[in-house]
Amino acid sequence: MQKPLPNRSIMCIDMKCFYASCIAMLEGLDVMKVPIAVIANFKQPGSVVLAASPPMKERFHIKTGNRLFEIPKHPDIRLFEPKMSFFLDMSVAITKLIAQFVPREAIHVYSVDESFIDLTGTEQLWGSPIETAKAIQQAIYNQFRIPSAVGMGPNMLMAKLALDLEAKKTGFAKWTYDDVPTKLWPVRPLSAMWGIGKQMEKRLNNMGIFSIGDLAHGDLPSLEKHFGIMGNQLYYHAWGIDHSTFGEPLVQGQVSFGKGQMLMRDYQKRSDICVVLLEMCEDVAKRARTAGYVGRTISLGLSYSQAAMTKGFYRSKTIEEPTNDTMMLYAVCKELLDTHFVGEPARQLSVRLSNVEQANSIQLDLFDTGKEKRQTLAHTVDTIRDKFGTTAVLRAASYTEAGTALERNRLVGGHLA
Repeated sequence: MQKPLPNRSIMCIDMKCFYASCIAMLEGLDVMKVPIAVIANFKQPGSVVLAASPPMKERFHIKTGNRLFEIPKHPDIRLFEPKMSFFLDMSVAITKLIAQFVPREAIHVYSVDESFIDLTGTEQLWGSPIETAKAIQQAIYNQFRIPSAVGMGPNMLMAKLALDLEAKKTGFAKWTYDDVPTKLWPVRPLSAMWGIGKQMEKRLNNMGIFSIGDLAHGDLPSLEKHFGIMGNQLYYHAWGIDHSTFGEPLVQGQVSFGKGQMLMRDYQKRSDICVVLLEMCEDVAKRARTAGYVGRTISLGLSYSQAAMTKGFYRSKTIEEPTNDTMMLYAVCKELLDTHFVGEPARQLSVRLSNVEQANSIQLDLFDTGKEKRQTLAHTVDTIRDKFGTTAVLRAASYTEAGTALERNRLVGGHLA
């Protein structure tokens, strides 16, 4: 018997240009009228634009991802550095406001500026789900002067797609299963759909799949053969079908632990890069241990500076036994670095642990007698850091000129608090 399709009233709300809107509220500016840009660091001409107001995008063609040196000199333009602690406080305040309309368990915070809300069963309180969604939008704007966009659908996936593919342009959109052939299937390139990255798009293109409609009418056994459970879910997602429980990852296997870091200067020496990699592996491994996960696939990404002759690389290695051990992650990252690093100055690094499973599924290794001691030591250090701060216990390498842990401890979300 076929499982019935979910038909709940889910909304996905996104705060428009959230950082710029927060700054505008703080400075008494109108984000819809004043060209505002939030810059990661004024001291670096190549610093990234973290957020831009609509007038900044429309009048000066500056958007998130542009660089500081690309912003024209104009008296109307207002530039600000991020205030991450304030942004986080605002995110919490908005969530508390939403909780006045629905129970806390009906809110799933997806990111600092985006949340899913289950409006099912609220009709007796606030009217139809559409009326409630628009009331939430208006309440946020009235209290914080932050505009938002809302996508609605019968499940989390459809609400997210309605938001990304329509509501971000129009302010509000509601999709039903009947809309899938006309609104979802024409979407191309494939990476325009949430959940499909560039690498996945390339592999699907090689199979002759170029639009979501192609994916929906593709061969399911072939997709499962190439992508496993991801292939199965991609196929059903192309039909708008999503059976995930509210709040869990929309695509199974999406649980992973990663860290990306923009370096404050070019790192030319392999030894200096390794110092930062060790710090990053420490952070990724700690978060995996805290969450109770181990992973088999370790990925390293490296982007070279703008002056370099090549862009960089992103490579992964899958190991036989899953791990959340810092030094195991570090050893694999060093191996990937030795294989692919060409000696150009590095400016950005990323480390990711994926293909994860619960830590209690690990089998004991009779030949690795030091494993239990390493696990005990790691958990002890984690406990100390949780209690006294991340810099309470550091490796000696972090105190060298190449180390970044001490400096980054002053930051929130990678930026000044």
